[in-house]
Amino acid sequence: MIVVSGEALMDVFDLGSTATGHTLDARIGGSPLNVAIGLARLAQPVRFFGGISRGFLGERLMAAMEAESVDTSLVQRTDAPTTLSLVGVRPSGVPDYAFYSHGAAEYQLPLSALDSVAAAQPAAQAYHFGSYAMVIEPTGSTQRALVEREHLRSVIAYDPNVRANVEPDLARWREVLDWMVPRTHLLKVSDEDLGLLYPGVPLAELAAGWLQAGAALVVITRGGEGAEAWSAAGHVKAAPVKVDVIDTVGAGDTFQAMLLTALNEMGLLTPDGVRGLSTEQTARILALATRAAAITCSRRGADLPRRSEVS
Repeated sequence: MIVVSGEALMDVFDLGSTATGHTLDARIGGSPLNVAIGLARLAQPVRFFGGISRGFLGERLMAAMEAESVDTSLVQRTDAPTTLSLVGVRPSGVPDYAFYSHGAAEYQLPLSALDSVAAAQPAAQAYHFGSYAMVIEPTGSTQRALVEREHLRSVIAYDPNVRANVEPDLARWREVLDWMVPRTHLLKVSDEDLGLLYPGVPLAELAAGWLQAGAALVVITRGGEGAEAWSAAGHVKAAPVKVDVIDTVGAGDTFQAMLLTALNEMGLLTPDGVRGLSTEQTARILALATRAAAITCSRRGADLPRRSEVS
C-alpha cells in the first residue's frame, strides 16, 4: 500500500466570454491527487490522505477517487471549501493565474488526523508527499510528523513541486526541503523548481549535497532533455522520449507515480531496497518513468497512463 498525502483541488479554465460573464471549466487537479490517480492507473494499491470538502466540489473529488480505485478511507472531510486554481489568458496572450485557497480543505489536516493513519491496515510500504500542502499550516506540520514517525520503516518520497502563487516565500520551500532530505529515500524534483530555489547551482552539486545529507535516490526531471538520477551507486541519465506534445500538465506527477510503481514491481519499495539500487536498476526505473510521462504529454490535461500503456 502506498499513501499519498497533500492537496486535491479544482483547476478552473476560462473558456471565453459570454454575454453576462465567462464560461468556466472546472477539472480535477492537485499534484498529490494526480500522483494517487496515477498510481491507481498503474495498478498500485493507493490511499489518499488529506482534507476534502463536504461541498459539491469535494463530492466530485471523492467520486473521482472512488472511480479510479483510490482508497479514500484516510480522507478527512471538512466543511471548508475546495481550492480553485483559475487559469485564463490576458489580452496580451500571457497566461493569467489566480489561486483561491485561503482556509480551504487542504489546510484542515490537524495532528489528530494521524490517528487514522496509525489504525490503517495494511500498513503503508511508502508515503508520497509534495507540493504546497507541505508548506502550509497546520497541514505541513501534520505531514512532517507523519514523516518523522514512518521514515525509518517505510519509503518516503518527496516532490517539492513549488507553487509560488500559494507560498511566495522561497525560503520557506527551501526550509521544508532541507528538513525533508535526511528523511527522504526518493527525492524527485524538476530543474524548473531548482532554478527557482537554487538559481545557478549545478544539478550535480545539489544532488551530491542531498545524498550526503541522507537521501537515497535523487531524481531530477529536465523536461525535453530527459531525466537524471544520482545514488550511492552512481549517476544515470535517461534520454527524452519524442512525442507530439499537447501539454505537460501532470507529466511530473506521472513520472513520480511510475518511479514508485517500478520500485514496487521490482521488489525494491523498501528503505533498504532504494538505498541498494544498482545503476542498471535505476536506469530501468528512469526509462519507464520517462516513457510514462511522455504519454501524459501527448494528451490533453493530466490524463495519466495505465500500466498496459507503459512498457
